[in-house]
Amino acid sequence: MTKLRLIFCLLLTLLAVSGSGAGTNSLVWHKEADRVDADLRGMALWPLLEKIAVDAGWHIFVEPDTTHTTSAKFKDLPSGEALKRLLGDLNFALVPQTNALPQLYVFRTVIQNATQPVLIPKAVARHVDNELLVRLKPGTDADALAKLVGAKITGRNDKLSLYRFLFTGADATDAALAQLKNNSDVLAVDYNYYFDPPAALQPLANSSVGPVSLTLDPTTPDDPCNPVVGLVDTRTQSLGSQLDPFLLKPISVAGDGCPSATGLTHGTAMAETILRAVAQAGGGSSSVRILPVNVYDCSDAQTTSWNVALGIKAAVDNGATIINLSLGGSSDSTILDSIIKQAVAAGIPVYAAAGNQPVSTPTYPAALPGVIAVTALGQQGQLASYANFGSFVSIALPGASIVYLGGQAYVVQGTSPATAYATGVAAGTRGANCMGWDQIQAAMLKKFAVPQK
Repeated sequence: MTKLRLIFCLLLTLLAVSGSGAGTNSLVWHKEADRVDADLRGMALWPLLEKIAVDAGWHIFVEPDTTHTTSAKFKDLPSGEALKRLLGDLNFALVPQTNALPQLYVFRTVIQNATQPVLIPKAVARHVDNELLVRLKPGTDADALAKLVGAKITGRNDKLSLYRFLFTGADATDAALAQLKNNSDVLAVDYNYYFDPPAALQPLANSSVGPVSLTLDPTTPDDPCNPVVGLVDTRTQSLGSQLDPFLLKPISVAGDGCPSATGLTHGTAMAETILRAVAQAGGGSSSVRILPVNVYDCSDAQTTSWNVALGIKAAVDNGATIINLSLGGSSDSTILDSIIKQAVAAGIPVYAAAGNQPVSTPTYPAALPGVIAVTALGQQGQLASYANFGSFVSIALPGASIVYLGGQAYVVQGTSPATAYATGVAAGTRGANCMGWDQIQAAMLKKFAVPQK
């Protein structure tokens, strides 16, 4: 092919892309109303299904080698009718699941051949604009260093030598990051990353699983065999008169003054899940206590590596002997790594959620060294269809939990409740038998081995 012909072909390709309307493709899935809006021109099948998987929250399986190009424009169609318009002459079946996400099968021949999962694309690591987290050697003058790199300190923890540096723009932030990485007084520096929102909680009309039945064993509070779980999560609400004695006074590193939560919070669901596992591991009574540490904003939907780092440190400083992190994101934070290393070096086990995407790529902080990464089991003890199966994963536990608030039953699904179960098993076992953490973990690695994908 001559150079001129190659250029001509490239121009034709660019014109084809432009003419397809790719720049204006729009698909909006209104989940609660079960209505869909679309304006698509020449969208290939795979990116279309990835978009549907993200927006509709379905697990999608496709018959291998299936192709299709969608061009459709409509507004406010029910999801079933929308799928007919989007998938054209392809066959599909949307199968509801009990206490799990619906599954969409797309196929040319028969549904049994729809075996290839559509993996939700891993989110790009997001961070707070124009901000760096900097951890310094003790005794370093943080204010002088901030002035040197043109930053303003907007948050500080002098005990940790940890600071938030704010810059005037992205270029200044990136330039300072490179400069600080080469500064001998800097132990760690990174962006202030966002974490994924907590898993959704779904109310149930009824449930055969009743509330947790557990009573507090009134033993000496400072007995080293009495575990204190540092629950680093959203706000935790009352668990009722029987379970509230297990909750210590909550701590917040995300600020106070938030209005009362209107529904069940993720932190509440994790606390009750931990206690359900404690009851199963230790019988009807236990000395385990939970120290709730709120690291999320008032919406209970957003947190950053700054808050999580401060939350872990606050939990440890206030007596936590085991940490539960039913949270995660795609960012590898050197700042968070340094804080977790301190906790692990002090003999405090840290359990973290492996992530709710069926991929092998790492989720953090679960993939950090020393952390016990927990993935989720589905039915028949197999790996849940949504669960991360990366090599960093240590153990697998049930990925669904029934919890209660004010007599209303809810189900929460994902590696978050699996992590809470793991933490509860470990804490409940130690509280019942005073076994060492290493011994408990060795037993859990054997009992809760990750099944083959």
